[in-house]
Amino acid sequence: MTGERAAGILLAVSSLPSPYGIGSFGETAREWLRFLKAAGQRHWQILPLGPTGWGDSPYQSFSAFAISPYYIDLDILIGQGLLSAEEVETVRWGRRADRTDYAALYRRREPLLRAACARFTPDAAFNEFCSRNTFWLDDYSLFMAIKKKKKGHSWLEWDDKLKLRNPASLRAIKKRLAGDIFYHSFVQFMAHTQWMAVKNYARELGISIIGDMPIYVAADSADTWANSELFLLDEARKPLKVAGCPPDPFSASGQLWGNPLYHWDVIAQTGFAWWLSRLRLSLELFDVVRIDHFRGFESYYSIDASAHDASGGEWVKGPGLAFIEAVNRELPDAAIIAEDLGYLTPEVRALLKASGYPGMKILQFAFDSREASDYMPYTYGRNCVVYTGTHDNSTSVGWFKSARPEDVNMALEFFGIKNTHKGNWAFIRCALASVADTAIIPMQDYLDLDDRARMNAPSTLGGSNWCWRMLHGAASPELAERIRGLTGIHGRVTRT
Repeated sequence: MTGERAAGILLAVSSLPSPYGIGSFGETAREWLRFLKAAGQRHWQILPLGPTGWGDSPYQSFSAFAISPYYIDLDILIGQGLLSAEEVETVRWGRRADRTDYAALYRRREPLLRAACARFTPDAAFNEFCSRNTFWLDDYSLFMAIKKKKKGHSWLEWDDKLKLRNPASLRAIKKRLAGDIFYHSFVQFMAHTQWMAVKNYARELGISIIGDMPIYVAADSADTWANSELFLLDEARKPLKVAGCPPDPFSASGQLWGNPLYHWDVIAQTGFAWWLSRLRLSLELFDVVRIDHFRGFESYYSIDASAHDASGGEWVKGPGLAFIEAVNRELPDAAIIAEDLGYLTPEVRALLKASGYPGMKILQFAFDSREASDYMPYTYGRNCVVYTGTHDNSTSVGWFKSARPEDVNMALEFFGIKNTHKGNWAFIRCALASVADTAIIPMQDYLDLDDRARMNAPSTLGGSNWCWRMLHGAASPELAERIRGLTGIHGRVTRT
């Protein structure tokens, strides 16, 4: 981060409008970047880009390094002669332009990409990509190829020789699945190449991209399978302990995420090599990296893998300052945002201060009439990023409809407004006016949308989670002008 006043907008790549069922790395992303430029924004914050499985959550990915095939722009493949317009135009991607139909993507995207792969001739750029990324790509492509052969079953259900990575068995199956392995490498080459073109275009416009890194990886992931020694697993490779959050006023039984926990002692003995590799790649893909659940580096909540909920877990010390010092030593120019939300202890606050990373402030959290809040704008320092809400919150319009009446009244009094009509703009102005160096506003708030446009409701599966998409034309020149005016009057417009 620059340390100067700046603003940005939070919008998932999946939420971009496109004719192919989900946002992509094509012209729609470039149109969005031009909108950000016109609106005087300096940052585009996105959600994780990894390939998703059951539940469609970008925080439960098959890889900490790979990019979802869904984001590959089909028009670019047509332009490269790898697909025909007719092949693409005959596919139905869903019934609603404002929703992603993940079932349709799952069934219909892969046949097109396999057809493109069959027409692709490896070149120097492809070979260089594979060579440079061999530290994760080889295992990921093999993992996905085996997973396809096993009809999508988790690697924990594979036969022991493959599950435990018997060398002879791996060599044999690599030969049998060479075509599928090549396909997954091709997909990653296309996804990474297209994304880097988007990132470079953003840089030309003076816009930085804030990526999002989940602290944990999924149990059913190439990372856990290929690096099992880095996780708390038993001899059969099943998790011993899993991640989550303790009970709180919002969830009586806590949150059971189910991600395997790290074997931090082993990771520390390697000099945190896997984590540093992960961060290096993320810092190539993004200008700034938001690390989710930062407090887990100080202490993490550990739950028995056999537990039915999170109520019986315990806090366990994490790698702490040793990890932060390794990151700052090996990646001294890394721009990192620490997601420091949730239950914060003095030790967590001390670790954040020692890191130097900006933390996060959520305005919706400020208006809890039951207790004093650290999220009130008058408590902020400059080195933080303020949001009206994030992907896990209601939209601001939705908040006014769903929050406790006492909390809504508190917000109305604080903002100096008489009713909730257009209350989202009061939230926006408050965030932009704060002393925080950076203010990030979800696009749903600028579009006056209620909770039908909410991105995610934590601790729920299915439904409309991760599905919302912005309609074509919603990011209008008139809206850009209004956003630029608000951003400018609060001293946050990008200098040109």
